[in-house]
Amino acid sequence: MKLSILDQSPISTNQTAYEALQESMNLARIGETLGYSRYWIAEHHAMPGLACSAPEVMLGYIGANTKNIRIGSGAVLLPYYKPYKVAETYHMLSTLFPNRIDVGIGRAPGGPAEATNALSDNYLQHVYKMPDLVYELIKYIDNEGTVVKASPIPQISPDLWMLGTSRKSGDFAAENGLAYSFGQFMSDENGAEIVQQYRQSFQPRKKGQKPYVIMALSVICAETTQKAEEIALSSIVWELQNESMEGNKGVPSVDEAKKILLNLRNQKSIERCLLGILKITQDNPPSKWAYIPLQDFTHNSDIDWSKDIPQIDQQLYKKYGLTQSEIDFIEDKVKVMD
Repeated sequence: MKLSILDQSPISTNQTAYEALQESMNLARIGETLGYSRYWIAEHHAMPGLACSAPEVMLGYIGANTKNIRIGSGAVLLPYYKPYKVAETYHMLSTLFPNRIDVGIGRAPGGPAEATNALSDNYLQHVYKMPDLVYELIKYIDNEGTVVKASPIPQISPDLWMLGTSRKSGDFAAENGLAYSFGQFMSDENGAEIVQQYRQSFQPRKKGQKPYVIMALSVICAETTQKAEEIALSSIVWELQNESMEGNKGVPSVDEAKKILLNLRNQKSIERCLLGILKITQDNPPSKWAYIPLQDFTHNSDIDWSKDIPQIDQQLYKKYGLTQSEIDFIEDKVKVMD
């Protein structure tokens, strides 16, 4: 089982966007040192707590400061862009960083309606045309069936991924020979069933191609379950603040989150969010892993740790440096459940 990182580049209340982006770069470097398979960074617009609005820019910076780890977008919000320009951008990155680039494709707005309107005059129309946009992008990336080429043409094309949270996205990925990343951390759907259906119905678009899956989970690493839940409070409180239009000061620290909790009455929402986070702790018994359907994500799969917790500084090694015994524990648990 491979481990990867999905980075939303959160800005803590005591941080600048510059500092948050520097920590994202440091996270990619440390992930590479620790043996993570890939690092993806998300695209968001006009969200005060998230720093990255242009993954393609950050990928150039991160690629220049790393050597081997795969890097990519999680995701390119395709309804905003022309497929030709997306192909040019990621061909450029693939030329600079051969055999390291992933292109994750998504269709979410990634921000408030005001940002959507500023980015596109007809966003919803492009959402309806999403299948055609993907078909066009595939042609440019594969360098087949187009009059104009998306130059420069890299020696090794970037890998295309469909990102989604529903059966519809899994079916589309399978029909078009795309790798598939299921966002369990932001979906109530049965990811195990969706991935199984994807694998069974996969139609390769290239010779020798096989279905490949990433399972994206929210994960907290800490010494104890209590400590893990304390760390998780910052992102959970920020999420609840955003729902009430109060999250404009960035992601709160753990101490700030605890103070804010005193004024929040939505305890059930907090408990629900905690249940959706996988807590890797030294005191966490195997039974607490049972609600994650890991057995269906072990073959040709990655587990994608979602990083949306603030203040990832000198603790990076500690939080992301899972010991080999802990990774063995995960794999042993998967085998038992399989």
